This record gives sequence, C-alpha cells and structure tokens, in this order.
Amino acid sequence: MTLTPCAGVRDIPADPFEERRGPVSCVERQILGGRFRFESGSEALLALVDAAYAGLPPQRLPVADAAFRIELRLVSRPAPSPTAEPPPVQVQSGAGLICGVMDAANYVVLDPAQRQALVVASDDMLLHPYHLRYELIEFAVFTLATRGLGLVPLHGACVGRDGRGVLLLGASGAGKSTLALHSLLLGLDFLAEDAVFVQPERMLATGVANFLHVQADALRFVDDERSRRWVASAPVIRRRSGVEKFEADLRQARGRLAPQPLALAGAVFVSSQLADDPAALLTPIPAREIAARLRADQPYASGQPGWHRFEQQLIAQGAHELRRGRHPRSSVDALRQLLPAAGAPA
Repeated sequence: MTLTPCAGVRDIPADPFEERRGPVSCVERQILGGRFRFESGSEALLALVDAAYAGLPPQRLPVADAAFRIELRLVSRPAPSPTAEPPPVQVQSGAGLICGVMDAANYVVLDPAQRQALVVASDDMLLHPYHLRYELIEFAVFTLATRGLGLVPLHGACVGRDGRGVLLLGASGAGKSTLALHSLLLGLDFLAEDAVFVQPERMLATGVANFLHVQADALRFVDDERSRRWVASAPVIRRRSGVEKFEADLRQARGRLAPQPLALAGAVFVSSQLADDPAALLTPIPAREIAARLRADQPYASGQPGWHRFEQQLIAQGAHELRRGRHPRSSVDALRQLLPAAGAPA
C-alpha cells in the first residue's frame, strides 16, 4: 500500500467537533467507474481500504469522470464493546444526507450531492474487519458511486466472456455464489458475486471483484485440488443471518476477472429446484412476467432512479430461469448458451 501525505492542520485543544485534524494520508482507487480518494490519519483503516480495493481492474465507464472523497476516522472509547459481534447498521436520511449507524462510535455520514462521506470507527472495531469493511466502508463507496454515477444497484452476481455478461439473480440460498465460483473456475470472466451496478442507458454492468463468499458444502463440487485448497484456506466470515462462508480473495489468480464493464446480454434467475430434464436447465421467462419477477427480486433497486430504463431494456433482452443440474458444471454450460464466443452466431 502506498500512502500519499495530505495537507494536515495543527490540532487545537479548543476543537469540540474535531474539525482541525493532524496530518493525514491518502489512498486513491478507481472503483465502479469512479475515482475514490480515501483520507485518514489511521494506517489501519487505510490498510482495510487496500485489502478491499487494491489490485482490481479499473472498470471505467463511458461517462464523465467522477471524483469521490471518503474520510476515515479512528476514535477511541474507554469501554470497548463486550459483544462478540457489532450491532447491525441502522439507516436514516434527511437534509440531503444519508446515515448508517452501528453505535455512537461507529457510523457513516454521506453527502451524495457533494460526493463525499465520513466513516467513523472505534479502535475495537478493528477486531471485526469484515463488518467494518463491508458495513461501513463499502456502504459509503457503493452508495456514493450509485448516486454519483447514476447506476442501478442490484443484489446479485455477474459473469461473462468477450465483453458480454449475464446477471445472476435469485433469492439468498438459491446458489448464485456457487454458480459464480464454478463460472470462474471454468473460464468465464468474473465481474461480481454479491452486488452488481448497471449503467441503465448502455446496460453496462460493473462491480467489485475482490472477494467470493461460498459455504463449505460448495467445495464438494470443486474437482480441482488447488482450487479447493484456495477456497478452504480462506478466512471464514459470519453473515448477519448466521450463515458462515469462506471469503476467498479473487485477486489470487484463480481465474479471470472481467477487465472492463460487461455489456449485459440478459438475466438469469437462479433456482434451488432440480431440473426435471438434466439436459434442459434453462427456461425462458415470458416477457410479460419479467417486470414482476425483477421487482420482487430487487425491491430496493426498483425504487431508484434509472430503474424504469433498466427494466425496459432487460425485458427486451430477455430473462431465463436456471434450475439445478447434477453438477454446477452443467449450469455453467447453460450460461454459455447465453454468452456465445466472439465470432460465433448468437
């Protein structure tokens, strides 16, 4: 990690709001098509930024370049939290601001109009790097990028090849992460596993291909020993739901990360049900049903600016339901039907 010194201001005792800080350092990263500048006096917090966003493909979008600023502040509290897990984030908005609060010492304040945010974390939160990174830092990054770049935020995954991609949607537990893992191992480009952001006019999908989260039972389908060891040796994180998953770092050269945003070719709703016919896993969804399926699957995104245009274009492209086969390899083969190789007939 390379830290760039930023101009600091002398700390003055008569500063109840801590507006006059000491010297800080900066890290700049290209994320989701935007330029993000992270500023902090804490090397530990900037190290978490690097753990999340260093070494990623730049994912530049064909829109006006946008710059964002996130200040990260580490604070001390006399009595560290005795709980094994931080409290969940509570969100609120008003006066043009968006807030996410865990407790009095751990919160995010965002000003989307100014493209900036303040992330405050207590020193004992460094013992919970997953929650700090995912629920505070990433919350700030994703929200600012969504608002500042006009992106539609989707809960889902995306894989592709030759510059084209397919959205993987569906309920939690349907198998999206397992399908994304096998798509990666079997040669498809990996864009994102948990959150996908779509530029609705051009239907370009971008994401952050830093980590892949899969449960231990998904490893029984991984035939390659090296790949199985790569996932099994990853740290284990615990979701708020209580589900434990491996958090495998995708930047460890286990497959190809999409080098640029993918032009969407359609969407697939991943189902946990077994296919009646193992040779026919994909079923087209009638165009008249796609809008209702999308809105039920994406309740937050369906209320965001740009949704109507995204929905119109996806209906025109088409959507399918994908049921499970005997092996995830069969599901990846089905996805390839929607992603013909360059030069092949569509």
